[in-house]
Amino acid sequence: MIRLPAIALTGAAALLLASCGGGGGGNGSFVTVPTTPVTNARGTVLSSPPTEIARLSASDLSTLLDATATTKQLKALAGTPKCGIDLRSINYHTIGGQGEATNATAAIMVPSGTDPSCNGPLPIVLYAHGTNIDRTYNIADWIDPNNAAAVEGSVVAAMYAAQGFIVVAPNYAGYDLSALTYHPYLNGDQQGKDMYDALAAARSQLSAISATDSGKLFVTGYSQGGYVALAALRELQANGKTVTASGPLSAPSAISALTDYNFSGWPALGATTFVPLLTTSWQKQFGNIYSATSDIYESQYATGIDTLLPTTTPNAIYPTKLPTLALYPATATPGPLNAQLSIFYGANNLVKQTYLTTAFGDIQGNPCPGNALPATNASLNTASPLACAPLVGFRKAAVANDLRNFLPTRPVFFCGGDQDPTVNFVSTRATAGYFSAKGLPSSSLTVVDLEESTASDAYTSARTAFAIAKAATAQAAGSDPTAQATAVLSAYHASLVFPYCMVSARSYFQGLLNSGA
Repeated sequence: MIRLPAIALTGAAALLLASCGGGGGGNGSFVTVPTTPVTNARGTVLSSPPTEIARLSASDLSTLLDATATTKQLKALAGTPKCGIDLRSINYHTIGGQGEATNATAAIMVPSGTDPSCNGPLPIVLYAHGTNIDRTYNIADWIDPNNAAAVEGSVVAAMYAAQGFIVVAPNYAGYDLSALTYHPYLNGDQQGKDMYDALAAARSQLSAISATDSGKLFVTGYSQGGYVALAALRELQANGKTVTASGPLSAPSAISALTDYNFSGWPALGATTFVPLLTTSWQKQFGNIYSATSDIYESQYATGIDTLLPTTTPNAIYPTKLPTLALYPATATPGPLNAQLSIFYGANNLVKQTYLTTAFGDIQGNPCPGNALPATNASLNTASPLACAPLVGFRKAAVANDLRNFLPTRPVFFCGGDQDPTVNFVSTRATAGYFSAKGLPSSSLTVVDLEESTASDAYTSARTAFAIAKAATAQAAGSDPTAQATAVLSAYHASLVFPYCMVSARSYFQGLLNSGA
């Protein structure tokens, strides 16, 4: 049985149908594509045609979505499937974080069926997924309930492929069948190129699977994927490729600001995962993050942390190989900026006080103007946020990989939640502020904060549904205010914001298609 996502939807999802659209015997085979030596040009495939994973009719999908209360809510949010899906996998040539030749895999989801919106030339959605530590992550195999991509892949399929968009969704180098032994996490140059190569490989195979590209291209993703979507936009734009619009959702695009916040007393929920992924990635990219992992990490975690993630044994990581929450010592200086952040400070912490002292000292001595705390309109809406020269390798890498260094030429849709504990919404505000300061017209820049309940626009119903889902999450935790707050905090990024930003982005893209953009 196909498992569909346990996301925090409520009956409020029905409120979105009017504004966000929606409308109506699969069998699958699973084939492992061998990882062969990568010697060919970037963006070419290792084998052709793309491997068939499954063929699902619109009726199949609709039946699956009717199977449980949760999946019915997803159906109400995404809309009754109009199209079936021809689900495929490709294995393509790309590069790693040091420019080395490697391979990666991606999903291609092609709409099928009799509905006019499922046939003929169709728009492409190039989708980037969020952070996942499971090396077997394969978004082409979302119909396998045991695959790490089952939740995210099913949402993408319901939101886009079942509504008439061809989906190209890379797994990234370092995942699935990729020969790369690490993942170039938030390496903007590599991740942009990986997406570019996946799109080129997919487009080269469309005719072989009876799909036709309309020429309309939307680039989107959530969380890490929001960052990767912007990096892909930058790469596509630099190579003269036409992009209709982008939708970076809850994106850590202002990564140097988030890094400085982390060292200044405002860590992110998930930081004990993000920091090791970053140090491994950026050490491969620049070679100056540390001389030894023990420069940064406490002795109980330092050995092997540079090869730990992603992993084939994700359930064995916490709390033995990485702490669940304690990034810094309980007595760390600087300490948490408020009491709620104290959960990231405690016993058996990951990062040494000595390293925190060095990094925070660098922030004070070599500040970046766009990263100031507290954030103000003046610091966020600046055309020169990265006019700084940090000395610490981690901060240098963060500045180099910050995406406030180019100007989109096509419309950009941002979405997130102002209370996000995982990807601080300041990142979205700062990136949008930079684009605005550099001259992106207001007509080409949309920022949706799901917490902005007084706003009245095309996304009001999404905000209303989000608020109801958030309240329901708190209520389900019982009457204790602390338990309620913890439940909302835990669900906020991955389960609450995710579906409502996804459907809002789709509505934005459909609006552009309907307007002839």
